[in-house]
Amino acid sequence: MTLRLSREKINYLSRLILDSLFENDQVEFLDDSNEIRLVIVKSIEEEISLYNVIDKKAIEKIQSQKKSIEEGSREWEILYRKYYNEEIQKLGKLVE
Repeated sequence: MTLRLSREKINYLSRLILDSLFENDQVEFLDDSNEIRLVIVKSIEEEISLYNVIDKKAIEKIQSQKKSIEEGSREWEILYRKYYNEEIQKLGKLVE
């Protein structure tokens, strides 16, 4: 379930976010718009990377079970969601 976005899509999203910020009268820009867009791109890439790490951890937990669990089965899906959510919750506790 690794999340992948092409460079093109990430750039498109960064432009949408930047345009949205430009439309907000409460936002004031202190840097060049392209510099800001590049920071947005980096943030998106870091977020994707983080969720991919969480995905791998959840899959590793399933694969470490004594009983072999077939990927795509109902049991696999339930365990994946459980372990994925556990990793997300751990991350939230680290941030707090």
